[in-house]
Amino acid sequence: MTDHNEENASAASILLIDDHPLLRKGVKQLIELDSELRVVAEASNAHEGLAAALEFEPDLILLDLNMPEINGIETLKMLRDAGVTSRVVVFTVSDNEEDVVAALKAGADGYLLKDMEPEELLSSLNQAALGKMVISDRLTTLLAEALQNKRTKKGPDISSLTPREKQIIKLISAGLPNKLIARKLSITEGTVKVHVKHLLKKLHLRSRVEVAVWAVQEGLDK
Repeated sequence: MTDHNEENASAASILLIDDHPLLRKGVKQLIELDSELRVVAEASNAHEGLAAALEFEPDLILLDLNMPEINGIETLKMLRDAGVTSRVVVFTVSDNEEDVVAALKAGADGYLLKDMEPEELLSSLNQAALGKMVISDRLTTLLAEALQNKRTKKGPDISSLTPREKQIIKLISAGLPNKLIARKLSITEGTVKVHVKHLLKKLHLRSRVEVAVWAVQEGLDK
């Protein structure tokens, strides 16, 4: 049987890291229905996942959180420490606030729950492959509350942001990736990355998802 995904060379490449073979098979079969996505490798643990990530340099990594020996958060840290720049989306049954926050702090680009509809998963993976943040709807409120608690301890200072940084925050909260932000503001993608790095540091936030939620709370997305 020929895999029709092979016909689309521009399809986003995906690495699945999950210790359940049955789940990997199901997700792979689902992804094969979408010509814009293709699974290039699978792994059942952190070490296999890291080796595959370095070998295949996938556009996207779908990472399980609850794996034996080395869990998803630690795996994510290993990937980032090894210089893996693929977008990493955590895919899990856990809607625990601490897990969500820990994943985003460790450098996840999204957090999806395994009980989502198949069509939603494909849509989210396509969005993630385009560079957008993806997070299951019911986690957004939870994340906002977590940030609210965090801000009372160490509140970000909006006045410390430059006009350019505020522009970039607005575009991040609209879900735009760096490439499109650069195009919109007529600056280079590298410059956008530097601005994002600075504003994360100023706001004591760790990810674009946190920035987007915070911006909505502060009304900076308008």
